[in-house]
Amino acid sequence: MQSTTLSFANLHNHGELFVNILRARRESFIIRRQWDLPEAMGMEFDQYDTPASRWVAVHDDTGRVMAGVRLTPSTAQCGIYTYMIHDAQRGLLETIPTDLLYETAPIETGVWEVSRGFVSNDLPAGLRARARVQLVQQMMTAARSEGISKMVALLPSNWNRWAARCGLKMSAAGRNMNMGGIDYQAVWIDFADNLH
Repeated sequence: MQSTTLSFANLHNHGELFVNILRARRESFIIRRQWDLPEAMGMEFDQYDTPASRWVAVHDDTGRVMAGVRLTPSTAQCGIYTYMIHDAQRGLLETIPTDLLYETAPIETGVWEVSRGFVSNDLPAGLRARARVQLVQQMMTAARSEGISKMVALLPSNWNRWAARCGLKMSAAGRNMNMGGIDYQAVWIDFADNLH
């Protein structure tokens, strides 16, 4: 099991890994959760998969992706879109409530969004836990590399059960919301100590 952070600048060094992330996202979100999301050629994608983002993948040496997340700077902009949580708050996304945060979504250097996080459902429980820890470790590496002090994410509301086990400092950033039969909550993830 290994982990990699991809960007548009290094995609060419990693073969089909980026495509495999998008395929794994399709499996996780469209097939398993039955979310109505854009897809093409067996891949899930959206308006936030731009050169501004980074993609963290936990994978094996064949390129099979076991877990992943997308990281997007809060300062990103592509057309009318910025980042998912900010755009939801602005009413641009029909499937996410506008009152998901207690405060106005930030647009500032050093604050990034974590989105499209998944761990492959077909992994045994022990491997799922290991993949989650490796994913967090690679997120910390990416945070150091990109100068990220804080991230905001929309996660299943059980985040507090596994945050400490993964070594993450997390706190609630919004109310609990039921979306598609699953309880979600916006959270802050503090990476400030990780930057030193």
